[in-house]
Formats: sequence, C-alpha cells, structure tokens
Amino acid sequence: MNNVFVYCETEGSKVAEVSQELLTKGRKLANQLGVQLHAVVAGNGIKGEVEAQILPYGVDKLFVFDGKGLFPYTSAPHTDILVNLFKEEKPQICLMGATVIGRDLGPRVSSSLTSGLTADCTQLEIGDYDDKKAGKHYENLLYQIRPAFGGNIVATIVNPDHRPQMATVRSGVMQKQLLDEHYKGEVVYADVDKYVPQESYVVKVLERHVEEAKHNLKGSPIVIAGGYGVGSKEGFDLLFNLAKELHGEVGASRAAVDAGWVDHDRQIGQTGVTVHPKVYIACGISGQIQHIAGMQDSGIIISVNTDPDAPINKIADYVITGSVEEVVPKLIKYYKQNSK
Repeated sequence: MNNVFVYCETEGSKVAEVSQELLTKGRKLANQLGVQLHAVVAGNGIKGEVEAQILPYGVDKLFVFDGKGLFPYTSAPHTDILVNLFKEEKPQICLMGATVIGRDLGPRVSSSLTSGLTADCTQLEIGDYDDKKAGKHYENLLYQIRPAFGGNIVATIVNPDHRPQMATVRSGVMQKQLLDEHYKGEVVYADVDKYVPQESYVVKVLERHVEEAKHNLKGSPIVIAGGYGVGSKEGFDLLFNLAKELHGEVGASRAAVDAGWVDHDRQIGQTGVTVHPKVYIACGISGQIQHIAGMQDSGIIISVNTDPDAPINKIADYVITGSVEEVVPKLIKYYKQNSK
C-alpha cells in the first residue's frame, strides 16, 4: 500500500536499461517518502532470469508474471496485469519508460484507473503543493517536470487527488546505479490467470523484425553534436571525420534533423535521445532548452559557435568562437599531431 512501483520492460529475458534507470530513481523517491520500492515484470520464460537484474537496484518486492502470452508484448494482457495489481496494491507512484511499450501501456493503465499520466518527464522530485483555489495543502506529491509548449517553458505537473501518480521517462534521462548486488527483496511469482482473462490474448504477434542500432550515441563517451549552424549536410561530414578521430559518435539538434542533414535517430534533446558523455562538443548549436534537456549532464561541454552570446555558452565549460568550417579541421589537425 502507498509504495512506489516501476514497470520493468524486457526483451526476451533481458531487462531494459530504461527500467533499471527508473529503479534507481524509484529507490531515491521511495527513500524520501519512507515507503518501499516495488517492481513488476511480465514476459515468457523470465522466471529465474530477471530477478538478479532488478533486485540489486534496491527493490523490496518484485512481482513476476511469467506466461506464454506475455511475450512478445501486446496491449491487453499487460494492461490487465497492471490495472488488477494496482487495484490490490494501491501504489502512490508508478514509473515506466517512455518507449514504444510505455507510450502504449501507460495511457491505458492511467485511463482504466482514472489516475492521470505525465509523459516524457525530464525530472522527478517530491514536494508539497498548495491548492489556493480549494484552500487545500498537499504534502509529498510527485513533481512531474517536463518542457512544454515546444520547450519554451518548463512545466511542473502535480496530481493531488488521484492515485497512482504516473509518469513516463525517456531512456538516458535518469542514470542507473546498483544499490547493492546482494540486496534481498521479496519475489512474488503471481498466477497470471488470476489477473488476465483469456479473451485478452485475442491479439497475437505473427512476426517480429528487430534491427540492431546503427550507432551507440547514448553510450558513447565522446559526442560531437551539430546544429543548424553547421550549415549543410557536407558540414556534417566534418563532424563525422572528427568523431572518427576521437572514437566518438555524431549527434544533432532538432533543427539540423529537420533540415534533412542527418538521420532522426541521432537527434539529441527532449524529442530525441538523452546523452551523458564525458565530453560533449556542440558545433553550431544555439542551445534551446529542449536540446539542453538532452545533454546538460555531460562531463565537459565544449561549444563551437560564431555567436559569443549563444545560450549554450552559458553552460559550456569551454567556448571556441568561430565557424565550424574553420574550427573543426583545426581540431582534427592538432589532435592528430598530439596523439601519436
């Protein structure tokens, strides 16, 4: 009752990284609230495989639903599991990844429970709220923080009266961290038939096609990102050359992606991926709030920009004032000279 829940996604018997990131955040929220962290995972053939991937993040109770119709994912069975489990357990918070699955499952569960949902949160905090109109004071609510109106403002959303407070978070926004490799949490192997009626299995996946990622932008220790200031598709060739020398990956702002200079899967920011590299080199990027949301936790930020007053320069550790065409070839040249 009143605990923090995290829905864990799986691919086969492997727990998704975004779920482990949310377990880390969920543990911190549970500590602040003085409650337990619970997790729920559903799939086929996962018993004995997923426990060691979930419990070490500080999970006090893990609900495992193992059944033939639970993988590959389909909407109805997973919705039934969460809705019926939450009616029993009555959690105060539920977190899930803002993935293809999370974006399908989250709204279905929140609608069934009339609880409300905030999508694509960039921060989650605990705090108080005063409803001045109703004259009510609420303590320990979940602050669901996300950019709104095209990233022009940052909205803090609260859900005072309905439970659970539900939020989805993109992969990479939170950082995962094991609490204790030998953390002892309770594991409950639930009876799937008790939660999912047979008619929920009417939709079946006949064929799946999964492609490997073309790059490792999220996991790269060095990211060279280009914005509209790069100027052209050919300008991005310079960034790819620099990335090759530094053994990094190339990312982009939304403006560069919209211009057609680089593929969408390299977009960094609120509507792209979130990265935490050791070094982030921003080339020709102005630094709109929705882009900064995807890279602000980088170790060292280097800005290359013709505008000395570009917003990104305010959060940069080093600023190089100049054009991409002028600066990047020099970076490549001097790196080659000094890395032999």
